[in-house]
Amino acid sequence: MTLPSRPPSFPSDPALAAGRTATLAVLAGLFMLATTPFLGRLVQGQADHLFRNVLYALATAVLLWQVWRGSVWAWRLTVGFSIFSGLLVFIVGMLAGVSNWQGWIISAAGLGFMVLGLCLVSVPGIRAFLDSRWAARGGRA
Repeated sequence: MTLPSRPPSFPSDPALAAGRTATLAVLAGLFMLATTPFLGRLVQGQADHLFRNVLYALATAVLLWQVWRGSVWAWRLTVGFSIFSGLLVFIVGMLAGVSNWQGWIISAAGLGFMVLGLCLVSVPGIRAFLDSRWAARGGRA
């Protein structure tokens, strides 16, 4: 009787396990940064544009789930969106920060988007984990 092999979601290499945790943290951070404004307004009782915001949150979750599964195109989109939107949010926050302290918080969120997006590219553990996911998918993009 042979035992089934471990599924690819549970890497046996300790370095890949660390990359798995870091990747999950980065993807969760991106999702939280993307949905915090919507959830904050919802908690305050402002439910305008609810359908659009729920659709946006679902699309974000699907994109990040595809990155987790090892999709190269989703990874490229996520990195591009993170850098572009982070830069845009940072600039808007700096313009608002000239006259309001809340602009500095918005700028910090923009920096957060950029840092998390760059982590998907530059952190060796995350790259090793994602490379193993890409290899497990058979090199499909």
